[in-house]
Amino acid sequence: MLVLGIDPGTAICGYGFVEAAQGNRLVPHEYGSVTTSPKARMQDRLMKLYDEIDALIKKYRPDAMGVEQLFFNRNVTTAIPVGQARGVVLLAAAKNNLEIVERTPLQVKQSVTGYGKATKEQVIYMVTKLLNLSEPPKPDDTADALAVAICALHYMNSPAWRNRLEEKSTI
Repeated sequence: MLVLGIDPGTAICGYGFVEAAQGNRLVPHEYGSVTTSPKARMQDRLMKLYDEIDALIKKYRPDAMGVEQLFFNRNVTTAIPVGQARGVVLLAAAKNNLEIVERTPLQVKQSVTGYGKATKEQVIYMVTKLLNLSEPPKPDDTADALAVAICALHYMNSPAWRNRLEEKSTI
């Protein structure tokens, strides 16, 4: 099963494709980030983000997309652009008929490090180890996207996910 993890943002949007291979092995595929210029109009930045994420989905054909749920307790002014980026990413998923797995930042950290209040450095370290990468992914948004993909894969192997799919099929 191949999952696309996304860490949404308008300046930097991290993405990462992770596959659950035989023996619970996690295999990274393509990962990186989509960047946009702060000088560009917001609608142009969102269009670039949509076009690049859509092209990645079409190229790799993932089974699902993991997206971190928005959580802002300090800087509310960043919530709107991140929410806009998240909306564009969700639209790309919908247009490509992808299942969406939404997880909170606490759930992502818990899934990857075993501790829901792990630091960014701890998450990056564990992503690097779990995916057997030769060096930590850069920028941090890319590491976060890979963490979201790992968390989504873990969740998709749970009874809660199977129940969700069964409920959806009866509607």
